[in-house]
Amino acid sequence: MLPKPSKNTQPNLFYSQLRDMLDSHDPLVALAEMIPWGEFDESFEKYYSDEGRPAKPIRLMVGLLPLKQIENLSDENLFLQWKRNPYYQYFCGMSEYQPALPCDPTDLVYFRKRIGKEGVEKIFAVSVKMHGKEG
Repeated sequence: MLPKPSKNTQPNLFYSQLRDMLDSHDPLVALAEMIPWGEFDESFEKYYSDEGRPAKPIRLMVGLLPLKQIENLSDENLFLQWKRNPYYQYFCGMSEYQPALPCDPTDLVYFRKRIGKEGVEKIFAVSVKMHGKEG
């Protein structure tokens, strides 16, 4: 089951918006703005059912895979860095700083199994397409 998008547009009284706290010229911020995240939602929603515990957001799970590759991190180190790095959190679609881990590192293994080789290739194909011949 995919999580329902929040309709709450009221800012949090205790936390600033993550976007307002970050350097807008940082490469991860720029990359997050360029990626067509909706394509992944459309492609991967077929792998989720309407029953059971809500899954983690597709953007979070998709965002973690390129970060892992870019930084050459293990799943465990990726999650540790995600917790420490607000740029990683913004890249993965968080609007506010999250002091806790987004999920268990094993969830990334399950996500890769869920989308299969075809899904992982789609994520990296979008990356190549964004960078043109350089990719």
